[in-house]
Amino acid sequence: MIQFREGYYADIRTEDRSHTVISYKAGILEEMKTRVERQAFLRVYDGKLWYYASVTDIDHLQETLDGLYAAATENPQILEDPVVRRFERNRDAVSSFDGCSVRDVPLKEKQALLLSYLPLLSEDPCVTMPTGTYLDRNSRFSFQSSLGADIRYDYQTCGLAFSCSMAEGEKKFNGDWQKGGTRFDEMKGLEAEIRAAVAERTAFLRNSVPAETGKFPVVLSPEAAGVFAHESFGHKSESDFMLSDETMKNEWEIGKAVGSPILSIIDCGSVPGSGFVPYDDEGTRARKNYLIKNGVLAGRLHSAQTAAALDEGLTGNARAIDCTFEPIVRMTTTYIEGGDLDFDQLIAPVEKGYFIKTIRHGSGLSTFTIAPSLAYEIVGGKLGRPVQISVLTGSVFETLGLIDGLTKDVQLLSFVEGGCGKMEQMNLPVGFGGPFVRVSSMNIQ
Repeated sequence: MIQFREGYYADIRTEDRSHTVISYKAGILEEMKTRVERQAFLRVYDGKLWYYASVTDIDHLQETLDGLYAAATENPQILEDPVVRRFERNRDAVSSFDGCSVRDVPLKEKQALLLSYLPLLSEDPCVTMPTGTYLDRNSRFSFQSSLGADIRYDYQTCGLAFSCSMAEGEKKFNGDWQKGGTRFDEMKGLEAEIRAAVAERTAFLRNSVPAETGKFPVVLSPEAAGVFAHESFGHKSESDFMLSDETMKNEWEIGKAVGSPILSIIDCGSVPGSGFVPYDDEGTRARKNYLIKNGVLAGRLHSAQTAAALDEGLTGNARAIDCTFEPIVRMTTTYIEGGDLDFDQLIAPVEKGYFIKTIRHGSGLSTFTIAPSLAYEIVGGKLGRPVQISVLTGSVFETLGLIDGLTKDVQLLSFVEGGCGKMEQMNLPVGFGGPFVRVSSMNIQ
């Protein structure tokens, strides 16, 4: 049992992680392994400085903690520190994956599932170099603090990712598709879905034409809208960017109108999926945080340190990619709230525009860039031909104000490849999504 000392704040988080990767390229096995890791990250705070340690020997945490205490300075008033006063004292155990852990599925069964899908990628002769990957992760977390917090919860994702090069004559296209979930059984029975994905991409290769450049109405799929919300607005809501930037603090003043009145953007760690974080890495309980509500800036994302610096409440967004790093302000599942239309109603008023279905990547803060993969023209309120679009670009603030239609249905997406990068902490699992979103004008290049 850990013995915490008076006169300091301290916390310990541990993770027991199992991670499986199986990968084939052009029918040849490239990687097949399961790695199990146990790590811990310890912190001591004396009111002036933080003292950290990251260790893989989690059987001797008391000795490591005592070493951090020796480096710090005792502070009898530590409980009055504005950062310490914000820490929650939650005591909870959340077990979401008992009885369905991917750790319990034999490696050979995971391999057999992947192998059963690989032939579907090569049924069309235009496909070359098909690649298929199965990935899963199961983590068991614990968190204890000197304030009495004692939390345990589990986390799990699994999924499939496929990609292939396509060529026919002088036409070329790189197609990819992935599906993420939280249970192994969700990855079964996907033959029809995979065939349809391959067929759509081969049709795109053969039939797509260059899009007309300029400013047009655009409809974003939940994937494209989610990436836009995450990259173009979510990162601006991470409050550690504001601590030494008065201009940014003034730009992001709570209560300021920053978007269309129909627009609300939320970040919430309790949503099941790849962004699931019932408690953050400082022991803060997840909550539904409105970043924008009805077009008005409603909140920011915080750690205890940034909340104290800006005199605001905790949000449950202090996260690290693993126990090698200290927690910093990060998103969880970020999404746009739904509206009141169905898809046909959303596109009906668009005489000439574009529908962005999938994307290759997106980035940006004040100015954003989205590179579509699959896109279609909208003509006379109906979907038309597949089109090739290099990028969508524009001002974040201007585009937020030009959102003029949202569908009722909201899709929240999980992914098993990639992730969010910030500072030196790359590929943090997050979720995102939203409804189908209509923007009255975006710049097509």
